Amino acid sequence: MQPWQEDNWIEHTQILLNSYRRFVGVDLFARDGSDEDQSRALFEAPFVVVSHGIQTDPILNYGNQAALDLWEMELEALLKTPSRMTAEPVHRDERALLLERTSRDGFVDDYKGIRIASTGRRFLIEKAIVWNLVNDEGDRVGQAATFSDWVFLDE
Repeated sequence: MQPWQEDNWIEHTQILLNSYRRFVGVDLFARDGSDEDQSRALFEAPFVVVSHGIQTDPILNYGNQAALDLWEMELEALLKTPSRMTAEPVHRDERALLLERTSRDGFVDDYKGIRIASTGRRFLIEKAIVWNLVNDEGDRVGQAATFSDWVFLDE
C-alpha cells in the first residue's frame, strides 16, 4: 500500500490542503476527485510539501515524493526526523524566527533559506510558503511548507 492510500495520510492531506486554503486564500492545486485522489496528487506533486507537528522539538510528519527526493530520504526516516535537522545548525535560528512569524501571522509567503539533505548536500530554497495547520475544530496541529524553487549549492 502506498502512503497516500492510508487513512491517516489521507486525513493529514486534507488538513494540509484545507489549512492552506484557510490561511493563503487559494487552493494549493486543483482539488479534483476524492480525498484519496487528492492525497495521491499531493504526494506525487512536482513541488515540495513537508509538515511537522507541534511538539517542543517538532518531528516531520509529512513529506511528498519531491521532498523525499530533495532531502534524499526514505519516508520512514523522514517521519522520524526533527524538522530542525533539515537546516544546518548555523541556519537554525533563522528557521526558528520563520516558524514564530508563521505562528503569529498564519502564513509566510516570502521565505528563503539554506537547507541540507540527509547526505549533507546543501540547497537554497526560495519563494517558500509556510503555513499553520489546523484541524476541523480549529486547533493548531502543526506547520507546513511548500516550494518549487531550489538551487543546489557548491560543495
